[in-house]
Amino acid sequence: MQYMLMCCIDEKVWTQLPDSTKDKIMREYGVLIQSLVTSGQFRGGGQLRSTSSGTTVRIKGGKLSLTDGPFAETKEQLGGYHLVECRDLNEALSIAARIPTLPAGGAIEVRPLEPSPESEISVSR
Repeated sequence: MQYMLMCCIDEKVWTQLPDSTKDKIMREYGVLIQSLVTSGQFRGGGQLRSTSSGTTVRIKGGKLSLTDGPFAETKEQLGGYHLVECRDLNEALSIAARIPTLPAGGAIEVRPLEPSPESEISVSR
């Protein structure tokens, strides 16, 4: 089963960390991702830019509405994600516990993906 590990952290906390700490965390991410690739569990992932770079799309009164920035004010923001293949929730939680932003005050939301016919489609580029 595939699980999405959504990495959340307060952007203000992240920006206030010393560069040496951020560099260490990013190196640790590299080690984690490499271990997931080696084990065959890594399916995808990425780091998001700050919430200020986002645009929210809605339909209001039947018309398209675009808003700069995040969709909601929250304490923690989604900073990135990892899509992993795991036997079960316990294995996904074990991987989430290794995410390097946890000690810096981050939180990881772990959610299984709902199987769908689209996930079986091979996309060629």
